[in-house]
Amino acid sequence: MRDLLPAVLAWHAAGEPFVLATVVAAEGGGPRETGAAMAVRMAGGVPEEVIGSVSGGCVEAAVIETAVDVLDEGRPRLVTYGLSDADAVGLICGGTLAVFIEPGAAAAARLDRVRAAVEHGSGAAVVTVVAGPPELVGLHHGDVLRANGYADLADVVARDADALVDTGEPAVRRYGLDGCPRPAAEAAAWDAPDGVTVFFNVVAAQPRLIILGALDYAASLATVGRFLGYRVTVCDARPVFATAERFPDAHEVVVAWPHQYLEATSIDGRTAICVLTHDPKFDVPALEVALRSEAVYVGAMGSRRTCEDREQRLRQAGVTDHEIARLSAPIGLDLGASTPAETAVSIAAELIAARRRGSGEPLRATSGKIHR
Repeated sequence: MRDLLPAVLAWHAAGEPFVLATVVAAEGGGPRETGAAMAVRMAGGVPEEVIGSVSGGCVEAAVIETAVDVLDEGRPRLVTYGLSDADAVGLICGGTLAVFIEPGAAAAARLDRVRAAVEHGSGAAVVTVVAGPPELVGLHHGDVLRANGYADLADVVARDADALVDTGEPAVRRYGLDGCPRPAAEAAAWDAPDGVTVFFNVVAAQPRLIILGALDYAASLATVGRFLGYRVTVCDARPVFATAERFPDAHEVVVAWPHQYLEATSIDGRTAICVLTHDPKFDVPALEVALRSEAVYVGAMGSRRTCEDREQRLRQAGVTDHEIARLSAPIGLDLGASTPAETAVSIAAELIAARRRGSGEPLRATSGKIHR
């Protein structure tokens, strides 16, 4: 959703008709997860431009066909795609997708609010009634529900939306018209007349990648980190190295002692910290702070000898074995990386594994679902 915002809001501002398709439920194996979105811009009633994806290619053509009808009718549709003998279109991976397809004009106001939240660095929840009384379609934080006399339901939905922003996870929930939660149901049963099904598409605040040490490796890691969606900060105490010109892909370049910067900045459970310095006076104090923070990942570069010496220095500084166990050092996965760019990929691979709870093993050596 975040990646689509600039284009779809530009389309809306220019008066160009478009349709937004969002995955509101995904079951079984599948290449895309709940919240994945695709937008189709129309010209003369026919599709002219497509951005985003809902399935990685399996059902996009069918979604585009439905998008034409949705724009003509001016009403949204909830469509389920799955692999069955009766389906001309399905997911060869065997999964099932429920896709909510709506006219872009109906979604534009909600998306504009999301853009404002993203620009301020905070998260937001795009809240949409995907099944229920027609007048409730287009809910955003309770506004439409409250206007139509469903104040209790509006309050419950708004409260749930705020809570889900904190988790960063999308969700589908069912409610009675009185606001009481209802048991979860299959997508086929979402349109029961006595209830409302609400999809919360959460656009979380960007995770942070803090790179300590303004080296050539840091420049490559900043590029890869930005590509992966991190808000990237490069910090170094040496002003001659820590310049915006050397790190064009970093969102910010800070001249400060690394440990002092970490003590002063916000670190949460979605922050990754990579220490690329090789000087104990920089990296040991910084790691003392990092390993005691809420950061989801802390890694440090260096040879095995350097890493062993660093561990001893950390223990001497009072860092516990439990805290040191959080440290990924030497940093990165064993890809045989040599160049700064290859090393950045190695580090990024370990970051993804930590963030998504992956094993880091080759997929051919594992079994079970590929997409968790």
